[in-house]
Amino acid sequence: MGQKTHPIGFRLGGIRDWDAKWFAAKSETYRETLLEDFAIRKHINKMYVDAGIAQVNIERGNNDLVVTLHTSRPGIVIGRGGTRIEELRKDVEKITGNKSRVNVQEIRQPELNAYLVARNIADQIERRVAYRRAIRQALSRAMQAGAKGIKVLASGRLGGNEIARKEKAMEGRVPLHTLRADIDYGLAEAATSMGKIGVKVWLYKGDILPQQQEEVEELGTIEVTLQAGDTEIDEALVASPESTDQDESVVIKDGLSEDTEGGDVTA
Repeated sequence: MGQKTHPIGFRLGGIRDWDAKWFAAKSETYRETLLEDFAIRKHINKMYVDAGIAQVNIERGNNDLVVTLHTSRPGIVIGRGGTRIEELRKDVEKITGNKSRVNVQEIRQPELNAYLVARNIADQIERRVAYRRAIRQALSRAMQAGAKGIKVLASGRLGGNEIARKEKAMEGRVPLHTLRADIDYGLAEAATSMGKIGVKVWLYKGDILPQQQEEVEELGTIEVTLQAGDTEIDEALVASPESTDQDESVVIKDGLSEDTEGGDVTA
């Protein structure tokens, strides 16, 4: 029998990182913290149904909590004048009882995110679009966006048939057994009048080599140093031509700032 494993959990600790970062010293604290994470994610999914949120990262410190939303529609998440994100921050503080901060990270290429691709196919199936056409369009868009391979599996009462079945489509290569392969996985469900139809997407973006991972870690430390306010590094950054390519961040205070052109937003 073929034993299946989650593509993201299979690569945790190697090329993938955890969605939640915190430490609990006691078992009681662990249980309470885990339930808080579930409550936060459930509230976000209920509050932003059509915001295209693909990932929610939670990071906890001693007395503060940081929630990062990865979305393809940052304007919907932030709201007019930052009202919605400020409301979300207050709701998170009510759930956890700790001082919280909410960041919004824009997904610039939704075609290369497995969950957003699966959600798009599921939404089309709910609108009674032919499932084969929706899958075929998703495959072509992902390959045109730069993916090296994509596999889509739709299962359920496809086309309104009485007997449930599976339909699989694939383009390119998806090496699931290669640990260094950067494979994104997403699952979405389409609620139709004939029942639920599940859509799974595996998206292969290329291999992550150890040398590339070290460069990414070094880049992350440089960014942290710059954010710490080192004046010498700031001057060097302004003098370098590469500094113009970095994303700008907007800090929301009292809910009075607006998202202009995407990027990282902090509340």
